[in-house]
This record gives sequence, structure tokens and C-alpha cells, in this order.
Amino acid sequence: MDEQLLTISNYAETALYEEVALSPKPGLVDRFSNGAHRDMDFQTFLASIQSLRPFFKEYLYLGLTHRGQPSSLFDSLRETGKMAETAMLKATKGINTHKGANFSFAVLLGATGLHLQSNTHLPFTAKDTQKILSLSQDITQDIVAKDFQQLTTKQHLSYGEELYLKYQISGIRGEAANGYPALQKLMCFLRKHQELRQEELLLRALLYLMSEVEDSNILHRGGRDALKEIKKESLDLQKSRLSYVQLVKKLKEYDQQLTTRYLSPGGSADLLSLGIYFSFLEKLFSPSGKKV
Repeated sequence: MDEQLLTISNYAETALYEEVALSPKPGLVDRFSNGAHRDMDFQTFLASIQSLRPFFKEYLYLGLTHRGQPSSLFDSLRETGKMAETAMLKATKGINTHKGANFSFAVLLGATGLHLQSNTHLPFTAKDTQKILSLSQDITQDIVAKDFQQLTTKQHLSYGEELYLKYQISGIRGEAANGYPALQKLMCFLRKHQELRQEELLLRALLYLMSEVEDSNILHRGGRDALKEIKKESLDLQKSRLSYVQLVKKLKEYDQQLTTRYLSPGGSADLLSLGIYFSFLEKLFSPSGKKV
């Protein structure tokens, strides 16, 4: 079991490496560009991922050893998550690289640990993934009500709290509390297009997410109009039937456009890293990038 816990926690870590290394990504940090980010680069992300590594196995272990209702697991995951966030900010000198991803991996690794109590066989099936997502919903069922109560009396609001007050968007908390519906759609997309090599599949999956997701990063930077524009632009790129070479060329151009507009689809990038994690669990592709 210890070896399996290490394997699964390594999948989470590697998923974050795969996401940041994927290139070119419009408006996002990758191997070649900082996108619309002026305070972080590829090396910042590498330091951030390394700082989070010890906590991924802890999230998994908390789920595996938990007794009682799934909802009672959340407090211990959140406390460990706070320590992980502190370590991340120390490693990045105060730059928020993976706050949203850290939250989701805490919840989903905790849910994976719960699932391992009854099913220890890898690779997982699509049904296993769905069970884990359902468990994540059970773990976070009260989070939106608890976290967003009495916001009008708070003196200092997070970006997520500001967006909730302005747009009634619950962000990644709402995604978790609803069993990650965007991630469920993403997994269907990844399973459906297994004929594509991994890098092309993930670039197209990112565009798919950008056309679907109520991305809180876009909302924060550009508001509703910018979100609507990016959804349409991403959908248009999807429908263009571009070859892989043409796709890469268009994505480089789109990266320049979003950088100029100071827009970054960070919420979509976080969801993509979660999809990569579950793809490893289902053996849709391997951490080496080789189809299995």
C-alpha cells in the first residue's frame, strides 16, 4: 500500500509538471512564455510544485485512514492544505502559483484515499473516477455556504470572495461541491480522443476547457465581456479543424493576443492538471507521455 500511495501522489505532482510544461498555452506560463503573468515564470512553477510534493501523499493518507462521514474529512484536509500553501508561498517568495490547484488536489487526493479503502486495484476505470468525484462532492458539500457567509461584513476579501459577491460565481469551491462537473466533461473529452498523441490531446483539451469553463481568473482580470470573448475565440479555434502544426502556430499567436490583453485562463489550466492526474490513474496515458 505504501508503494501505491507513493505512485498516486507522484501522479498528482507529475500532473502539475505536465501542465506547466505543455506549450504553447495562450496567456499561461509554459516553457517558452510567461503569458499574461508579470510576476512568475516557468522556474517559479517548478519551485512551487516541488514545495507541494510532501503534502500530496499526506492528503491521500488522510483519506485512506479516515473513519466517519466524508464531510468530516474536509477540516483535516484544509488544515494540511494551509500548511502546503504556506510552503508554496515561501518557495515562490509570496507568488500565488498553485492556490487553486492545491485546494483541488487536497480534496481529490483525500477522495482518492477514501476510495482506496474499498478499491485498491490500479488502473482505475471511468467508474472509479466517477466515484472519486462523487466522494469529493460529499467531502465539500457545505463549503460554499460556510466560506461565503457574512462576506459583506469582512474587511479583506480574497479574489474568489470578490467574484462571488460581484457575479455569484462560486469558483473552484462550487466546482468541488458539485462533484467537479467541468472535470467530468474533460475526462469524457480525453477518453474520446485517444487517437491523438498526448501533447496535441492536452492542447486541444485546454481549448475545450477555455470554451466551457466560467474561469475565475479571466473574470477577475477582464470581467464578463472578456470571459465571453475567450469562450467564443476558443470554440472557434476548436471548430477550425486545424492540423497539429497549424494548431501550434495559432496558439502561439493567441498567446500573444491574451498577453497583450492581460488575460490568463488559470482556472482552465488547473482543471487540466486534474484531468492529467485522472488520466494517469486510468492509464489513458503515462507520465512519460507514451500511450499505453
